[in-house]
Amino acid sequence: MAHLLLKNVNKIYPNGCHAVHDLNLEINGGEFICIVGESGCGKSTVLRLIAGQEDITSGEFYINGKLSNRMSPRDRGIATGFQSYALYPHLTVYENLAFGLNLEGIDEDVIEKKVHETAKVLGLTDCLEKFPRSLSDGQCLRAAVGRALIRNVKVILMDEPLSNLDSIKRAAARSEIKSIHRSSGVITIYTTDDIAEAAALADRIVVMKSGGYVKQTGAPSELYYYPKNLFVAAATGEFSMNFIQGAVEGGKFKACGLEFQLENIVKNSVGAEGKKAVLAFRPEAVKLKTEEECFAVKCKAEFSELLGDVTKVHATAGADVEKFKIILIVDSREAPQDGSEFTFKIPRKAVYLFDAETEEAMESEVVRQ
Repeated sequence: MAHLLLKNVNKIYPNGCHAVHDLNLEINGGEFICIVGESGCGKSTVLRLIAGQEDITSGEFYINGKLSNRMSPRDRGIATGFQSYALYPHLTVYENLAFGLNLEGIDEDVIEKKVHETAKVLGLTDCLEKFPRSLSDGQCLRAAVGRALIRNVKVILMDEPLSNLDSIKRAAARSEIKSIHRSSGVITIYTTDDIAEAAALADRIVVMKSGGYVKQTGAPSELYYYPKNLFVAAATGEFSMNFIQGAVEGGKFKACGLEFQLENIVKNSVGAEGKKAVLAFRPEAVKLKTEEECFAVKCKAEFSELLGDVTKVHATAGADVEKFKIILIVDSREAPQDGSEFTFKIPRKAVYLFDAETEEAMESEVVRQ
């Protein structure tokens, strides 16, 4: 199984653009890694560095323990692409899979064996005599990946492969990619700007920020429950987190007429004393009825959006002169009426506190899951 290691990798272009800053990432055989970030954050550059399409400015890149900074792309055993499938329309699936091996002059008996083995892994056995035009999108994707797997590549790179698909086709293609990964066992490194897509696919997610900075790497659940900074907190989850600007005074977080006792919430509330801070909580974590130990907040429902069994409530809270807006996700059967005043509760395990200056999370005492 393949093993990749990037140590303090930087990419600086001749114009001075620092596209990737001190990237450290270890990837083990069979992992599915998603690199997430907005356009221009450097995620595609990372793929090109791994593939050998770009030179590493500084740092080290190892493939199976071998320093590979100067290794040619051909010798890395890495396949890229698959956005357009790159299948020859005039060739059958069998001929498409065999194409590269024929160019290498491999014996026909060996090619036939490899094609059938690859087709079996990818569920294409019944499609070998078909032409691409008669295949579904999912089958085309499998055939395109098969052309890479048949060459015994150990790493597949996918740069936003689903960006041009509508939501229905995108969901179906996601399932295909996950299935292909599980059946093939190769390392898959995939870029996207959609955190929900990454969470659905990845074993681990690398969150990048504009300028080529990695803000956090971890399993989807780790990023969701334990974001290390404001950037990751804002980037993860189906709904945007609620953030309240305030300060720590007398062991309490105070903001807009609200007070939250920090005892048993952060490990070092004394060290936080006097600091400007940001209290955060996820909209879906709030409760309207609960016996849990919670912070209670009075607010007013401004308007609501029915999303099926849950309702998205847009509300305001805080003192009259310092009101702030929040979003709550509640059971549709319990949703407050627009314009009504009500109290919601934030469980202690759902409260996050960040240093407003460094934007780093203050270490928590609570277990969140």
